[in-house]
Amino acid sequence: MSGINIDEPRYDQSTYIGRAKHFFVTTNPLNILASNEKLEESKNIVENYRKTKTLPPNVNVEDLWKAKYLMDSAYHPDTKEKMLFIGRMSAQVPCNLIITAGMLTWYKTTLGTVFWQVANQSFNATVNYTNRSGDKPISTTRLATSFAIATGSATATALFLNSLTRKMPPIAGRFVPFAAVAAANCINLPFMRSSEIEEGIQLINENGEKVGQSPKAAKTAIAQVVISRVIMATPGMVLAPIAMNFLEKKYPKIKTSLPMTLGLQLVLIGTCLVFATPMCCALFPQKSSIRVDKLESDVQDKLVKNGYKTTDYVYYNKGL
Repeated sequence: MSGINIDEPRYDQSTYIGRAKHFFVTTNPLNILASNEKLEESKNIVENYRKTKTLPPNVNVEDLWKAKYLMDSAYHPDTKEKMLFIGRMSAQVPCNLIITAGMLTWYKTTLGTVFWQVANQSFNATVNYTNRSGDKPISTTRLATSFAIATGSATATALFLNSLTRKMPPIAGRFVPFAAVAAANCINLPFMRSSEIEEGIQLINENGEKVGQSPKAAKTAIAQVVISRVIMATPGMVLAPIAMNFLEKKYPKIKTSLPMTLGLQLVLIGTCLVFATPMCCALFPQKSSIRVDKLESDVQDKLVKNGYKTTDYVYYNKGL
């Protein structure tokens, strides 16, 4: 039993397949159905094993890993605090399903565009705050400003592109929500985590001890999260519109039935999100590494003084 390293994911995180398996379990939408009592029970099982390296008589190894993944789905890896319900990665699929379906159904009207872009950025702000890297607090002012900038940029992009696509084939208008979401992600995330860019992201050694902060590592982490988020949105907001365009041409009655339109949108988008969410979270390692000689000179000097070699690696949590 002592051979189990409960502080690391069950699957090899140095490979994409291992990371994908990890996130398929962590982002499982069923995790959000777990009660607070179940979450606390899972946390207690993991914490007890971490201290004693033993399991209660009624708990086996499989139960331990289930408890670990349930705990990981609800508690922040750095702060250890229980995360906001809709900010958890297990809430990504159901929440994004509703928001994306709304954006793709009511994209033609100004009111629909504004409402769903505001809803989307409200959700994104919650997710960004909940899954921030490290234990750096994000001020209310920064959170509000980030939300306002992202919402304004997404809405303006959507309304502008809508005006351009009116004379284009109908399929062009269906891609406007995706363009708006991509633009907002490129603005919202860097601003939300700008304190990390200025002060640096928390660096730890292989034992989990804090050893410094690096703005360079922060920029890499944020860029990776932006890329993951944009690619994550692509299947549901690009493939689903293409499929809907095809189905509406083949079966014209779909266009005149809102329930049928919404139902098809939900099925298509839901199918995409169930796979895209974990597969895109797995694009880059959650616990990323960087060699000491790739860090800023002052950070290098501090680490070398503390006994590290320039060829040693330090680690950081890139966030999600």
